Amino acid sequence: MKDVFIISEVREEKIHPVTYELLAWGRELTDKLRGTLSALVLGNNLEEQLKELIFYGADKIEFFKHKELEVFNVENYTKILVPFIKEKNPEIILASATTQGRTLMPYLAGKLKTGLTADCTYLDIEEDTGLLLQVRPAIGGNVLATIKTPEHKPQMATIRPRNKKPLPRNEKRKGEIIVHNINEIFSPRVKRIDFKKREKEVSLSDVEIIIAGGKGLKNPQNFSLLFDIAHLLNGAVGASRSAVDMGWIEYPHQVGLSGKTVNPKVYIAVGISGAVQHLAGMINSENIIAINKDPEAPIFQVSDLGIVGDALEILPLLKKKLYERKKKDV
Repeated sequence: MKDVFIISEVREEKIHPVTYELLAWGRELTDKLRGTLSALVLGNNLEEQLKELIFYGADKIEFFKHKELEVFNVENYTKILVPFIKEKNPEIILASATTQGRTLMPYLAGKLKTGLTADCTYLDIEEDTGLLLQVRPAIGGNVLATIKTPEHKPQMATIRPRNKKPLPRNEKRKGEIIVHNINEIFSPRVKRIDFKKREKEVSLSDVEIIIAGGKGLKNPQNFSLLFDIAHLLNGAVGASRSAVDMGWIEYPHQVGLSGKTVNPKVYIAVGISGAVQHLAGMINSENIIAINKDPEAPIFQVSDLGIVGDALEILPLLKKKLYERKKKDV
């Protein structure tokens, strides 16, 4: 039996949606290994949420309960997880490539004396060896590297959010929930004093519509059209790497291998040619609309709807129509 662990993410006393994406990755790998998929959950009052993890693919839930685990602290988490992982000896451990996952997993890997591949975009099992194939962008997103950890266990990886959809919820799935009531005395060197959310944080992961711009917009001022249209659609603005590199828009808007991975219901690519690095960040969108004056642009090969034309002529018309429609709905 080769078991797979995913480390659930808890924010504000709720299991975060990235956990369900991890379960989808874990389920696929576990089935190939013919092992057991366990979700490790650290927190306090989460009992009512645990069954959902089984409905979304877990075979077993290991819930570590303590008031001090309500708020993420890498030292507290590691103090609980290291001895448990050493005892259970799983084949693979996965976490999301969020701030929490990127903080916890290197710390864990160091304590466990094993390797870690960060920021993966794809995972698979090698047929001949059963090793975890960990695929991630390298050299500034210009190549995809496949990494293996043949000499040390567990094999550890963080994977980018929004690269896989959660499995369908299935209430018929059965699993085991084990509650560990922790009696440890925690004395971390770092304590959280306060937490403040950014007022204008760019959130491409939680919107259903993204309109993204590239070099075809010709200058940074034309991004204002995208922001106006995104507002009318209750969406968000994305960008290609080239637009960010030229200073037309800030990095948090960047979509692609070296930016964010997204899968909204609608992705509108405006003046974006469709380089492989950009496609990797948005290829899983449900519907892709491309606007580009070059009929041979690679973006048209993956789009559900393609419009060949000058974006700067099309966008004002689109904005006008959307505004008129919204006015009628009011």
